[in-house]
Amino acid sequence: MKRNNIIKSVLFVSTLILGVSCTNLEEEILDGKDSTNSIQAKGVLQSAYEGLRSFQGQGQMFTMDEMSTDALVGPTRGGDWDDNGKWRAFHTHDWDATNTEIRDAWNSLLVQVYNCNLVIENGTPAEIVDARFLRAFYYYNVIDLFGQAPYRELNSDLGDYPKVYTRTEATEFLIKELEEILPSLATRTANDPSIANKDAAHFLLAKLYLNKGVFEAGTPAGPYTFAAADMTKVVENVDAINSSLAPNYWDNFAPANNTSNELLFTSKNIVGTGGDVRSRWRMGMHYNQRPSGWNGFTTLAEYYAKFDPTDPRIKYSTPGILDTYGNPVGFQQGQMRNGKDRDAKGTEVKGIAANTLDLQDRVGHPLYFTTAITLYVEGAVLETAGVRGMKYIPDVNNEDNPDNDYVLMRYSDALLMKAEAVIRGGSGSVGTIMTDIAARTGKPASTATLDGVYLERGKELWWEGWRRNDMIRFGKFLGPRELKSKTSDPKYLLYPLPTNVLYNPNIKQNPGY
Repeated sequence: MKRNNIIKSVLFVSTLILGVSCTNLEEEILDGKDSTNSIQAKGVLQSAYEGLRSFQGQGQMFTMDEMSTDALVGPTRGGDWDDNGKWRAFHTHDWDATNTEIRDAWNSLLVQVYNCNLVIENGTPAEIVDARFLRAFYYYNVIDLFGQAPYRELNSDLGDYPKVYTRTEATEFLIKELEEILPSLATRTANDPSIANKDAAHFLLAKLYLNKGVFEAGTPAGPYTFAAADMTKVVENVDAINSSLAPNYWDNFAPANNTSNELLFTSKNIVGTGGDVRSRWRMGMHYNQRPSGWNGFTTLAEYYAKFDPTDPRIKYSTPGILDTYGNPVGFQQGQMRNGKDRDAKGTEVKGIAANTLDLQDRVGHPLYFTTAITLYVEGAVLETAGVRGMKYIPDVNNEDNPDNDYVLMRYSDALLMKAEAVIRGGSGSVGTIMTDIAARTGKPASTATLDGVYLERGKELWWEGWRRNDMIRFGKFLGPRELKSKTSDPKYLLYPLPTNVLYNPNIKQNPGY
């Protein structure tokens, strides 16, 4: 092999060559197979499923989808949480192509596209259809975040440069792929929504059709046109989903949430061997709370104010939750209390009743979470500034390695997509969607208008990874908001490509970077 092809192979396997052919570099197999032995497609498919755990951490896609919005901020707290300003840069829209979370997200997504391609070439028919669905999901996130996606044609030479889909080409490809595989996908398995299934494919098709006006606009800034035919496709795909809302909102985030019929697709976790779903309580909780946290990320006062203070989606407790943790799950604001057998510093001391002591921070100040937050936190409020979020109910016996499945697709999201699509001109009726979603909160329903749907999506889906996508579609993403006083340059509607992938002459950096 020529030296330049060796270099290209090394670079693009490490930065996600999306090929499915084999190559040889001094007898080292770089793509998982050689000329005499087929890859073990079953194992590679399992790796592609486990790759979904990259959505569970506090960085990468979660930060890009949520911290760039009005819902989340990662302030620097004295000497903690600075990390060269990368967290603040997401909220203020000041990131660039050197940001490590952006680089790692690109790598995480496209490594799994590569794995899916290996299965598609080498697997059984059942394995192939699952891999095609997973590839579509990973690609959806690539085009949403980055606006273009490298690909390889079947059996192409790994030494050749990957070609690149434009956003429009990728959108059309994904729609065609999903519609082709739908008849072959399995029906959603009861109590295990982590397996590729028809309902998840309908959900992803609805997302694609709903965002088609954004993805196929002439520029990332639009203007966006939502064609009635596309909106009708959203309605049709949502109507094809066989699901129902869980009676209790928090059934979707409990340790045994795999049993909720509302969950359409998840990243599976098993006690002791799961992903990082613990980040959904660790990243914001204080060190002295149970579960102990990292005292980092918070929501913002403007976002918190969207909720009625007694909305159970942000304040939910049971006797067991209060006994163990001292405070409700959801958004935490105000004075935090102790859990059972914990003193005011969170130290384990047997015989102390739960919810009887006011917790303190590490220097003895009351652990009273305020709605006020700044990008740089100093002084007496160093450890208390900002409303903290606990989106999942911790497993009391497995707080570091829980088995809560991580939610990727939920039926309430699908219903709100349908309502939005009807309002944007699709056929059908909003019907009782808004009242059905409100019913389990005990609060008045949001209006069946675009503003009402946008408001309800913000409340229903907080910290589930859809806020950036929603804000862009509704034209809210670039404008000023709390802790971001400027109107952002339209270039921030897409993320930059990591600089190392620009070695491929077929890839061009996104405009403005």
